[in-house]
Amino acid sequence: MYQKILVPVDASLASIRGLQEAIKLALAEKSTLRLIHVVNEFVFDPVYAPSAAYEPLLESFRITGQEILAKAQALARQAGVEFQSELIETMGGNVAQLILEGARKWPADLIVMGTHGRRGVRRAVLGSDAEMVVRSANVPVLLVRGDTETHSRKSG
Repeated sequence: MYQKILVPVDASLASIRGLQEAIKLALAEKSTLRLIHVVNEFVFDPVYAPSAAYEPLLESFRITGQEILAKAQALARQAGVEFQSELIETMGGNVAQLILEGARKWPADLIVMGTHGRRGVRRAVLGSDAEMVVRSANVPVLLVRGDTETHSRKSG
């Protein structure tokens, strides 16, 4: 049913849980995963950072992105799942839009991503890439909560 599953990854627990669910689905469906990580260079615009520090700082974020992808690849490889990966660099691009664009270009049958489950003011202030993806995706989206233990303790 789902032959191509797009999985955005970062260093968060929510992202790891999303990847774990995507791996389970890929094993059951004999699917291919496409692991993506977005490095947003706008945050490191040289106008706001001293020029001497800009390039080394940006390079460190690229290296961190590659390390995040390598860890995700290792999990997929260990599970025996077929995968591809991509580090996406953007200058001020919207992360949710880049995820959606990646899903359209590949083309993905499903997007699986972790979510922090923020609500209210925290969500409004921090934004929600997961919410934007859900609202705009032209394929199904599976959101996996990253803080299930904390959530179940609060509500129980």
